[in-house]
Amino acid sequence: MAFEHYIQNGARKLRCGYTTGTCAALAAAGAAEQLLTGQAPERVSLVTPKGWQVEAELLHTALVGGVSTAAVAKDAGDDVDVTNGMLVFADVCLSRHPGIRIDGGEGIGRVTKPGLDQPVGAAAINSVPRRMITEQVSLVCEEAEYSGGLQVIIRVPGGRELSRRTFNPQLGIEGGLSILGSSGVVEPMSNQALVDTITLSIRQARAEGATCLILVPGNYGLHFIQEHGFDRRAPIVKCANFIGDALDAAGAEGFSSVLLVGHVGKLVKLAGGVMNTHSRYADCRTEIFCAHAAVCGADTALCRALMGAASSDGCIELLDTAGLRGAVMSGILASIDQHMKHRVAGKYCVGAVLFSNRYGLLGYTPTAADIMKTWE
Repeated sequence: MAFEHYIQNGARKLRCGYTTGTCAALAAAGAAEQLLTGQAPERVSLVTPKGWQVEAELLHTALVGGVSTAAVAKDAGDDVDVTNGMLVFADVCLSRHPGIRIDGGEGIGRVTKPGLDQPVGAAAINSVPRRMITEQVSLVCEEAEYSGGLQVIIRVPGGRELSRRTFNPQLGIEGGLSILGSSGVVEPMSNQALVDTITLSIRQARAEGATCLILVPGNYGLHFIQEHGFDRRAPIVKCANFIGDALDAAGAEGFSSVLLVGHVGKLVKLAGGVMNTHSRYADCRTEIFCAHAAVCGADTALCRALMGAASSDGCIELLDTAGLRGAVMSGILASIDQHMKHRVAGKYCVGAVLFSNRYGLLGYTPTAADIMKTWE
């Protein structure tokens, strides 16, 4: 029985799935019912925090030595997810302690750094899945008229190996996967998981005491700052195309300064106020070069050439030939500075450094210069 909820992504209709947190809650409820009644249900269901009902088959049920076991298979829908199809197990047994206690077993990571959803040392089972597990197991207890305590262990065989294909090692979650999900539902091609990972990285850097942060969209920026020694000055977070979301997260975490370092082909879009730089949302690079060149006195022929350029490096080559690179880059950097300051709304100092793999350093905003001076 497939999870029949869909979203529209452009011209495609994509099927949604449900999170590992939903799987854990379903498995725990099924295992608890088996423990308290002696009979495992064939199927289990719940209503996710999003308000959508999920029903799944209960697998691998067993009741041995006072431990009830059940599993639910992860269904990621049409999302590209390394955990799709994996089994999330719950082992439930009676406990002398009141209430419902939750921990992680095989294949569940442990938190090793501050700033994540759970404290250091805890199993990487986030707060919403913990609440879902508690709610579903509590309902079973009520129906069975059981008022004692239960111990719930969530495990994912093979989770340690799968975790190497996730961001967990970089985030400080060691030894396995995280049990995640804030809505209980997986939306295919959703950007939210990436934004959440970036936000966690920023929160973690702040929790470790950093007050200045370096953001880089990708590996080009990372290599550039390593070559110039910036990587020894402040923690670095990759923000991909989600520059606006990363700036917002830095403000929420209380950083005093943020330096954005990136390739001109991506960061030039900020001069147009574009804070998600994926080409799906905007690809205005040549238009921005052309507009600033026109303001600096470029003739019609140069403007046409800029509009037809194949890359940002191609634009710079044209500007060099016309002797306008310096003036145009100054205008672009001033616009970037304006839009970034507008986004952060005075919460902290923010600056940007632009470079090209072909031409090297192209310039930086005035605030970027101030931030770098503090490192001298």
